Parts: sequence; C-alpha cells; structure tokens
Amino acid sequence: MQNCLKLKPVSYVEGEVHLPGSKSISNRVLLLSAMASGITCLNNLLDSQDVEYMLSSLKKIGVKFVLSKKNTTCHVYGIGKAFFLSDTISLFLGNAGTAMRPLLAALSLNKNNILLSGDNRMHERPIKHLVDALKQGGAIIEYKKNIGYPPILTRGGFTGGSIVVDGRISSQFLTSLLMICPLALKDSKITIKGNLVSKPYIDITLNLIKSFGVNIKNDAYKVFYIQGNQTYTSPGNYLIEGDASSASYFLAAAAIKGGSVKVIGIGKKSIQGDIKFADVLKKMGAIINWGDSFITCTRNKLEKIELDMNHIPDAAMTVAIVSLFANGTSIIKNIYNWRVKETDRLSAMTKELKKIGAIVKEGRDFLEITPPNSFQFAEINTYNDHRMAMCFSLICLSGISVNILNPSCISKTFPSYFQKFLNISKFR
Repeated sequence: MQNCLKLKPVSYVEGEVHLPGSKSISNRVLLLSAMASGITCLNNLLDSQDVEYMLSSLKKIGVKFVLSKKNTTCHVYGIGKAFFLSDTISLFLGNAGTAMRPLLAALSLNKNNILLSGDNRMHERPIKHLVDALKQGGAIIEYKKNIGYPPILTRGGFTGGSIVVDGRISSQFLTSLLMICPLALKDSKITIKGNLVSKPYIDITLNLIKSFGVNIKNDAYKVFYIQGNQTYTSPGNYLIEGDASSASYFLAAAAIKGGSVKVIGIGKKSIQGDIKFADVLKKMGAIINWGDSFITCTRNKLEKIELDMNHIPDAAMTVAIVSLFANGTSIIKNIYNWRVKETDRLSAMTKELKKIGAIVKEGRDFLEITPPNSFQFAEINTYNDHRMAMCFSLICLSGISVNILNPSCISKTFPSYFQKFLNISKFR
C-alpha cells in the first residue's frame, strides 16, 4: 500500500513563499566549484535528494566540502583541474539527471575507470547522444547493460575537438559537454544536430561557466566554440537563486484561487528560463508584477492558451493544470521530451487528468486539454515523479479533495513543498 496525502478543498490562497535554491543551478555550480581553483562558498544550495546524489558522488571522487547544518550553505574546496582517479569506483545517482549526465562527461576527461548507475527509471532514460558526442572527443565508454542507457562505464580519454551532438532529446547533453570542454586538451567546436530543446537551460549553463571565469561563444545556439586547456576560477561567494520551476505551483495557485501570492528568490534578474511561466499566466489572464528578486501573481479570469512550450518543459506541466481552470480547450505543444523525464510525463499526465474529469487528447509531442464539467475526486498516481505530485496538489483548488499517492517523491527536489503550499492555503 502506497503512502497517501489527502488534500482538503482550499477556498483561497494568499501569502509569500521563500523559494528553495534552484536544482539546475545547484548541481551545476557544485560540479564547477569542484573543478575550479579556490574555495567556493555556495549559499541557498537546494537541500534535496538530487543534490545529495551529487554531493555524495563528489565526496567519493575525493572533493572536500563542508555543509552547514541545514545543508543550504556549502564550502567547496576546488581541485583546480579535471578529475583523475587511480582507483576504480562506482557512483549511484538515483534518478538525478542533473548529476548523471554532467558527471559522466566530467569523468570522461583524463584516465579514469568509473561506473555510473542509478535506479530503474534512470536505466530507462536515454544517454546515447551524450555518449556518442563524448566518444567523438576520444572518450572510452561502454554500456554495461542496454545500449544507449545507464549503467555506464567511462575510462576517460576525452580531449575535445570537433563534435556533433543531437540536441533534440535533452539540453543536459549539451550542458555536460560545455562544462568539460574548457578543461580538455584541445579546442572544441560543438555543432548541434536538430532543434535544440530547452534552450533556456543552456543559458543557465553559459551564465554559470562565465561566473567561473570562462567565456563560451556560440553562433545562434547552432555552433559552440570553446577554447581548451583552461582553468575554472572560483567566484568566491555564489548565491543560488530560487527555483523557478518550483515557483510555478505557487504562482499557479494564485492564478486559480487567489488572492495574491508573492514568490521570493527569482525575478527580472533571474537566469532561469522557467520565469517565463509567469508570462504564460499573464497571457491566460492572470495579473503579474515583477521585481528584481520576486514575482507576484493575482487572480483574474483565465482563458485557454495554445503555445509551444519547449522552452519551459517543467513549468509547462503546471500550465496543464492551470488549463483545467480556464475557459476553453488549451493546447500545449512541442513537449516530446516530457517522455524521457522522471516518468513518461505525457502519458502520466493524460491518465491522471482523465481521472479528475478532464477531456484529454495525447499526441506524440502535445496535449490538448478541455476542463471537466465537474471535477471528480481521485487518487493521483505520481509515478515516483516529484512534479506529478506537486502539479496535482493544485486540484484541491477545484472545490474537491484530492489524494496524492507517494507524496514523499517530492524529496527529489522540494522536500518542504506541501508545507509551503499549505502555509498559503485557506480552508473552508
């Protein structure tokens, strides 16, 4: 029997939410700090399962760091170069894509002998495009079970050069290459095959790399030019901004059942693409106000939307829920990469949305959602996917209760989510 959280109907939402640190930034900046020269003090580090996998891996690799009692401040003692391990080691990374992909790339520099594995779902998530790109640069990599998927063994050998990478499945593949190419022996030229998904996540990577003293040039995100044989330099102190994907649930709650909700930790100066979720809410009719480090959403009449959301795939899941409370049928397009996330999110969203009474049409890379005539009580299967749990918590804003199965799956990125959600919720 799975654990279950029953959320009672919420009649109104109002308040402020201080966001935890961004997952995408936390794991990237931990790895960059480890490879940089100098000590980096990371503030507002995300305390979550995915970050724990990165930290435990860095510790096993030999990187020294000191965590605060609340795990939100971390002093990382960088080694000033690429990793080189004389011993064979194994790293278990759960279902943390933001740890698996960049660590595979980083450990493919120099001569190593590292086995990277994860949970069952991680062993179903494709990694072939990254492996193919690393091999073009000289890496020696072998699949230990199924071709194209972890578990995977890298023996190092990556030296850079001319590389082609398929950009159609995951931006994390390009992110991983961009983070290691400055440390490679040779200059690198990375050419993108196909349309690059989730471009804003590449902007996060380029911004962080620049913070560590390295500039990467690109030609319209089609070709990237990286000088090799460089050294990352610690910026000293680095403040990790709030998680924009996590902010989407609270902003959506305000759009559906506010009142106003103010999320603190992201704003006009944010480097995360998911802040554009607020623009989507505005297009649907919500009232949005921006500050440098906050966004406020106030309820207004919501209208249907038809948008390409390839640039904000995680926050697009929240749009699917908001569309249940809008006038008319909404269409969310160009979201094929939902299928290679923590679960097949296109299939999972379709099944669970139908449970609560929505009319849903699922395509290869789109969802068409018509709001229910009346919401139905349902037990929501979360598929061990944190975003499914957080998205469907918003169903309690419909006037009915909702049961969330396996609610603890939110520990992957946002362990305190339900507490923060309930803090802004008013009940009948």
